[in-house]
Amino acid sequence: MCGIVGYAGSRNAAEVLFDGLKKLEYRGYDSSGVAVLNEGGMELRRSVGKLKALEAELSKRPVAGHVGIGHTRWATHGRPTEENAHPHVEAGVAVVHNGIIENYLSLREELKKEGAVFKSETDTECLTHLISREMKKGLCLEDAVREAIRRVKGTYALAVISVTEPERIVAARMECPLMIGLGEGENIISSDITAVLNITRKAIFLKDHEMAVITSDKAEITTFDGDSVTRQATVVDWSPIMAEKGGYRHFMLKEIYEQPRAITDTFRGLIAEEAGDVFLNGFDVPLMDIERVYITACGTSWHAALVGKYIFEEFFRIPTEVDLASEFRYRNPLVNKKSLVLAISQSGETADTLAAIKEVKRRGASTIAVCNVMESSLTRECDWSFMTHAGPEIGVASTKAFTTQLVALFLLGLCFGRRTGKVSAETGVELIQELVRLAKKMDRCLEQNFMVEAIAKRYFHCSDFIYLGRGHNFPIALEGALKLKEISYIHAEGYAAGEMKHGPIALIDEDMPVVAIAPLDQSYSKMLGNMEEVKARGGRIIALVNDGDTEASGRADDVIRVPSAPAHLTPILMSIPLQLLAYHIAVLKGTDIDQPRNLAKSVTVE
Repeated sequence: MCGIVGYAGSRNAAEVLFDGLKKLEYRGYDSSGVAVLNEGGMELRRSVGKLKALEAELSKRPVAGHVGIGHTRWATHGRPTEENAHPHVEAGVAVVHNGIIENYLSLREELKKEGAVFKSETDTECLTHLISREMKKGLCLEDAVREAIRRVKGTYALAVISVTEPERIVAARMECPLMIGLGEGENIISSDITAVLNITRKAIFLKDHEMAVITSDKAEITTFDGDSVTRQATVVDWSPIMAEKGGYRHFMLKEIYEQPRAITDTFRGLIAEEAGDVFLNGFDVPLMDIERVYITACGTSWHAALVGKYIFEEFFRIPTEVDLASEFRYRNPLVNKKSLVLAISQSGETADTLAAIKEVKRRGASTIAVCNVMESSLTRECDWSFMTHAGPEIGVASTKAFTTQLVALFLLGLCFGRRTGKVSAETGVELIQELVRLAKKMDRCLEQNFMVEAIAKRYFHCSDFIYLGRGHNFPIALEGALKLKEISYIHAEGYAAGEMKHGPIALIDEDMPVVAIAPLDQSYSKMLGNMEEVKARGGRIIALVNDGDTEASGRADDVIRVPSAPAHLTPILMSIPLQLLAYHIAVLKGTDIDQPRNLAKSVTVE
């Protein structure tokens, strides 16, 4: 997830672009850059790191001009370097891009054969060469962009400028946000409304398969096929703070709603539905030599690791241990050259997880990082990295990073099972098809937001909660309880439901709500028994059940319905209502949801 902005008007474009990028920095902060057109041609400024670096570069080498594009990058293809920073320029054409070009490798080879010289590792640079190639054939900028995107598979929001047409910007959208802000004698495009509010409150939001040509005095929209589109502008009545959050009250809620997109971005380009297989570029661990898998992590990532144990032992059929990273290296683990160690961390900077990986590397183990930040310390330390594509997560309490970690573990386990012949192609096809359908099922979970809010109003005054789950959903009980603790400051505990009789049942009374995760799986009858035990002691039950359920819902005081899915994917769906429940309870408690007390986003000290 990256942020793009473009400006055409009478103001200093570089200043407008930089101001817009500051509003979009939450979308990426690996690198940034601007390209501005003026009488001398095009001037390019790019820097690695946060926007302060670009600000210093623009201060040292100012740029003048009235038309330009800018970008703040969240690295997907290629390390955070100045060469990989946007805009990318070729033959007087500059491009900024948010999204992923899935067929960039084949396009790159095709263009190289034609003599193209690539200066970066990014997928975006293919677009620059494709567009400049079409312009060399005599096409105008708009038509060149139209022809280029016909060759592209993937997702994108684009903004393109050229020295041969210095008054205009061409933009295009496919599954990535892009909007136009309409000013007086000036127009601006952006990934997010935040970047336009200093210019105007009038906006047009592009839809998929649409392009726009923007100059200082007009904005013309067409389809990819060239048909004209007429759309009324929307008057946006948001404060700048609301706008940064996309109209959501808190970043956490915004990030909860971003999960269908995030999980799709995480598996996009890695799956082959017809073959039932997963492709992991550059992964070369000799899986047949592995005798044991270890997964280590902290906090929410540890809960993902617990789900990963079920996945790996089912698909890979190798004994799998899960360790808290803070404990792992202190117990003298039996790790050796036939061990595979996975480390999970959203930031890649978690001190305990890094220390654990350094220890197992000394013992000769193969190492894999599951991480959301490219070129983080963890990805540099491990032999290979699976990058989740959650995008920047601003809220301290992890939501989309967690569910993308679950998708990553699912893909890793399935890949290992297919490579070693322990998962058949037929089973692989079925599982991948279920994964592809998951985003729509997540949307259905999110549609119940108002119902979950109503349930929260009935329970937010309680001082203690118990969460119960079995099998794959036992870690989700732990995660649901953690979310409630983190942001509402209410005491909550998660338990494997079969353990309730071994102590926790003593806590249950009419003042103790019990959240029961009860999908229609092999543990369903056992969960029904646990719910009966709670009801017999006067406890109140909030049940998460599958569509069509009657028995568990009949035992509950409040019911949240969740679409059914295979056992290894059910935890992703069950996580969403638990996130929403914690969120709405915290809102009612009046706590600082995005920055809860005593917590930090990345724990970089032991």
